[in-house]
Amino acid sequence: MRMLELRRVSRAYGQGTAEVHALREVSLSADEGAMVAVMGPSGSGKSTLLAIAGTLEEPTGGEVLIAGQPVAGISGNARARLRRRVIGYVFQDFNLLPGLSAAENVSLPLELDGLSARKARAAGLRALERLGLAERAAHYPDQLSGGERQRVAIARAMVGERRLLLADEPSGALDSVNSEAVMSLLHDACKDAGMTAVVVTHDPQLASWADRIMFLRDGQVRDQAVPAPGHESLPAPGGTR
Repeated sequence: MRMLELRRVSRAYGQGTAEVHALREVSLSADEGAMVAVMGPSGSGKSTLLAIAGTLEEPTGGEVLIAGQPVAGISGNARARLRRRVIGYVFQDFNLLPGLSAAENVSLPLELDGLSARKARAAGLRALERLGLAERAAHYPDQLSGGERQRVAIARAMVGERRLLLADEPSGALDSVNSEAVMSLLHDACKDAGMTAVVVTHDPQLASWADRIMFLRDGQVRDQAVPAPGHESLPAPGGTR
């Protein structure tokens, strides 16, 4: 199943001489169980692409489909349900609530969606256990290492029946060892659990975990590449392989 599809998506801000084009007719598709990495310099439109894919922003042109269903025209409440139930986000700065334990942070989206606290907590604990954090469930974010906080954020993005995971520089605040571990977790979530992931990263070595890499520049797709086996570094844009 094609989990995410962007068809000639554009996004402009402002009007007239002040108009800025963040994206220009960008197309992207990601099937169930696939990981797509998005690379490009600062200001190339990577974060805007992720926001549109996650229904946080609307495109000014083109079409977005999630699980084959067009997003355009659905109500704000329906979009919110889609984000709570289908789409998970992983942010560079974790975005964990400091006053909640790891288990409470992970289970919060389910509780907000109406699941009982008991069932939500049980699901949150299962998600933490999958990521090797069962023993840290009662700890607060400031009691966790950077790698552990990011794994909690990943567990929160994966909890419940979410099928589309969007990650904006998920390893940007981590060292190289923890960065590789995070990408390995996302890779396993796709291959073992059938999730679909779109990951923004500036690091070619980390992007090589993906099935396909898209290069953006000035809001346009400049190139695409398939990484070689073994997570080797990618060529510079301009040499598709």
